[in-house]
Amino acid sequence: MEGYVYILASRKHGTLYTGVTADLERRIWEHREGLMQGFTRKYSVDRLVWYRDYDDIRDAIDDEKRIKKWRRKWKLDLVEAMNPDWNDLYEPLNG
Repeated sequence: MEGYVYILASRKHGTLYTGVTADLERRIWEHREGLMQGFTRKYSVDRLVWYRDYDDIRDAIDDEKRIKKWRRKWKLDLVEAMNPDWNDLYEPLNG
């Protein structure tokens, strides 16, 4: 089963959230609609700024755990390597 690790942000260099899912488009929609209870809803963290896909969800889960332990600076560098303008990548997912 395929999987994704993703990073959401409240704004450029704002609050960050790292997550994992098997269905990226659905999960980001849930965050944007406020359907996910907890951190992202409380702090309005709903902009998809980085993601990576994996052939195996188990690899995605392992990578998510690793990234969550990273220093904030490393996460910022990861986002900026893929998305230097911090654009919301959700819309391109929808075509």
